[in-house]
Amino acid sequence: MTTSLADHLRSLPDESLAALLQLRPDLVVPVPADISALSIRAQSRVSVARALDGLDQFTQQILDAARLTRDPDDGTTATDAVLALATTGPHPPAPTAVRAAVGRLRALFLLYGPEHALHVVPAVDEVSPYPAGLGRPAAELDPRTAALCADPAKLRRTLLAAPPSARAILDRLAAGPPVGSVPPGALQAPPLGAEDPVLADPTNGGAPTGSPVRWLVDNRLLVPVATGSSTASGTVELPREVGLLLRRDSGPLGPLRTSPPPVTAAPREPKAVDSAGAGQTMEVVRHTEGLLEQLADEPAPVLRSGGIGVRDLRRLARTAGLDESTTALLLEVAYAAGLAGELEMPGATTSRYGADQQVLPTGGYEVWRAASLAQRWEQLARAWLSMSRQVGLVGRRDDRDRPITALSAEAERASAPATRRAVLGVLADLEPATAPTAEEVQDLLDWRAPRRSRGRDAAHREVLAEAAQLGVTGLGALTSYGRLLLGDLTSADERGDDPLGVHADVESGDPSSAARALDALLPAPVDHFLVQADLTVVVPGPPEPALAAELEAMTELESAGGASVHRVTTASVRRALDSGYTADDLHDVFRRRSRTPVPQGLTYLVDDVARKHGGLRVGLAGAYLRSDDETLISEVLADRRLESLALRRLAPTVLCTPYQVGRLLGALRDAGFAPVQEDGTGSTVLARPRIRRAPARVSMTTRTLDPLAVPKLPMPRLLGVVEHIRRGDAAARAARRAPAVVRGGAAGLGGGPVPAHTHSEALAVLQQAVRDKALVWVGYVDAHGATASRLVKPVSIGAGYLRAEDERTEMLHTFALHRITAAVLAD
Repeated sequence: MTTSLADHLRSLPDESLAALLQLRPDLVVPVPADISALSIRAQSRVSVARALDGLDQFTQQILDAARLTRDPDDGTTATDAVLALATTGPHPPAPTAVRAAVGRLRALFLLYGPEHALHVVPAVDEVSPYPAGLGRPAAELDPRTAALCADPAKLRRTLLAAPPSARAILDRLAAGPPVGSVPPGALQAPPLGAEDPVLADPTNGGAPTGSPVRWLVDNRLLVPVATGSSTASGTVELPREVGLLLRRDSGPLGPLRTSPPPVTAAPREPKAVDSAGAGQTMEVVRHTEGLLEQLADEPAPVLRSGGIGVRDLRRLARTAGLDESTTALLLEVAYAAGLAGELEMPGATTSRYGADQQVLPTGGYEVWRAASLAQRWEQLARAWLSMSRQVGLVGRRDDRDRPITALSAEAERASAPATRRAVLGVLADLEPATAPTAEEVQDLLDWRAPRRSRGRDAAHREVLAEAAQLGVTGLGALTSYGRLLLGDLTSADERGDDPLGVHADVESGDPSSAARALDALLPAPVDHFLVQADLTVVVPGPPEPALAAELEAMTELESAGGASVHRVTTASVRRALDSGYTADDLHDVFRRRSRTPVPQGLTYLVDDVARKHGGLRVGLAGAYLRSDDETLISEVLADRRLESLALRRLAPTVLCTPYQVGRLLGALRDAGFAPVQEDGTGSTVLARPRIRRAPARVSMTTRTLDPLAVPKLPMPRLLGVVEHIRRGDAAARAARRAPAVVRGGAAGLGGGPVPAHTHSEALAVLQQAVRDKALVWVGYVDAHGATASRLVKPVSIGAGYLRAEDERTEMLHTFALHRITAAVLAD
């Protein structure tokens, strides 16, 4: 069979062979040495399983039809036989659809050969042992069952006599798969209706008076089969003939559907979908920034087993006002986008976990904050689509009954990117603004790739929920900018410009089409605010990065959203002065940014705080306190609220304390004073918060979309690979034509000792070939110690080397004379 497929592949033109490699890119990883190696790989179990995973339900059913119609003698089938079996049901598909499916299978080389003698790749039976969910023929299972199936009338009468509980088992097995496991008691219990003093085992699935499985076995409708080395496990199989009879109403292949199942949901208003999604993107960016700011203020320790502890996740969720699942999602996405990372803390341990790492924002977080809102969301969305993390596992328990935590290795799933792309691909293929239900999405996935979607209902629902939380979908439908983002990623993956993922896509300064589409939906960033008489500041839209930085320094956030509300307080003004602003700077910011007159109360507040600010000077003693105002120093010294600082006077205007500067500053401010810190030269130390960042990490947006996907090569590269394979095949055929003495070196001499004149004779042959310009077979030992042979035309001999030309490849080769084992003139 392998030789037949290899010969068929050799007969193909280069373009057809390259098309096969394009459809099944795993065949060229690594590049096969010759056509025979390519044939073996194309029939391997792993490669065939990959090809089957990409087939839709109808194409798989047509492949099953080809398997069911094989000739028992030579194992071949024909397109007409497949067409006849596929159209025997009550609702037969169009013949053109069946022939198109056969064409797809032949293009993938799951079927090969002429239309009247098609071969099925043997590994298909290994990967999927039950074609169309039907069991083996009765003749292969049990002679007595085969005798029953040989009498159609008797078989029908036996089926009609089956009790309802037994018929239910038959119907379930007829739908596929045709095997089932039952408790051992089901095969030993008396059949239904039998007289027996011993009651049947109630755990066998039958009625209290007997076992339906035992009835089916006794009447030859089910056959016990061996699993492994013992038959005691209670495994039964439904013979193929019985299954076909039970499918008489739906057809031998079951219901055939040539197109995906329809979606009954009516399309929504596209503008409403985009508006809902755009509003959610603003919330996602805001909450992500808030989480990262919390990590900057109080980094989360990393557990020794990896990830963030449950208590830290709850703390972050409680502070951000989110549920734990949403917090875990945003944290995982931010980590995948390179906005958060671990920072080593050598020598430092925490009292709770003893961890020596902490999770906090990276240096890329500052760059991300300076970008537009649409670009920030796009970076998060790309990271979500590309990350190999299944966030829905966070909070569950693993195989060892331990909780799976955020950022832990237990939530790693290599298939997660492909799952997200499959779910969103279903939404993208529907009419714009169509919002199917989760069940409809699952039905579409089951039709498009039944092998991949089997048993992944929960993962698909998680993808839909996460897409809604991140704003990729709105009102259950894929947004316009989400469609553009998915299209960009898919086209980049299919182009194959960087098939190995070595060179990451570098972000140019220009926003992508998805970011531009989202920008058009979002409110325009504002560079102004409205100051009210109660000292609240209303920002009527998303603030520009520069305005956001000023508001963070000068105000306290009271409410966030499309229009945020901030408040100016004594503490916020003092914080701005501590970070380097002066009173004139604050007046200028409020005057320049405010679209309403600045209230007089705000001006008085700024001037009053600024007047008191810096009246006290703090340094190290532990710490010292000085002031030009002797009365103020005396007031501080006499204040009973500061007795714990153990202040003492060093001079009329200088006090000192044994405690550090931070405690002195905090106590003075709590007592209502407004000190500032100074260094050893008397210069003011600005109170900008020290920003700690984790080392920069590579964002998931620069990595391949699916880590399990095989790199897709463009057609020019595939044609080069085909040329390489054909050269290797020609070399292998040439090596097989070489004389035995050349192929095996000394082995060609009968396995005995090499005569002393063998090497001399080889040199004489080579010298004669140089003079006559004749072709000669050269046997030699390569650099790895293996014997090889090559048909060449010698050019010259000298300095211990033979230089010869390979006419097949038109390349010049150099052979060390001491490595040449034999030389024979070609016929």
